[in-house]
Amino acid sequence: MTVDLAFDEQELLPAVAQDADSGDVLMLAYVSEEALERTRETGYAHYYSRSRDELWKKGGSSSHTQRIEEVRVDCDGDALLYVVEQEGGACHTGYESCFHRTLDGEVVGDRVFDPDDVYDE
Repeated sequence: MTVDLAFDEQELLPAVAQDADSGDVLMLAYVSEEALERTRETGYAHYYSRSRDELWKKGGSSSHTQRIEEVRVDCDGDALLYVVEQEGGACHTGYESCFHRTLDGEVVGDRVFDPDDVYDE
């Protein structure tokens, strides 16, 4: 049985990545139909970059991959949950999770790598 998905007008769905072991929310990104297909085919998280207008594999440039344990769909079919085994940090800023700050700016997460050592910018 396949679930009907409700892609938005840009043909995207939000996808939350959650650490399979800790249950921590790691990041939010968007997926196209192609990104979801690649995720299912390879077993690794693929997303669609709205800013770069391209498909990307998480960890493609950093080696900080997300191996998919399970993909869940919300009740309306308009959001996904990627339950993942995270290798390295999930956030491109070097933190374990993209949700490493409070609204007041307090850092509550752990920095696990230096982005200057990982990315060619």
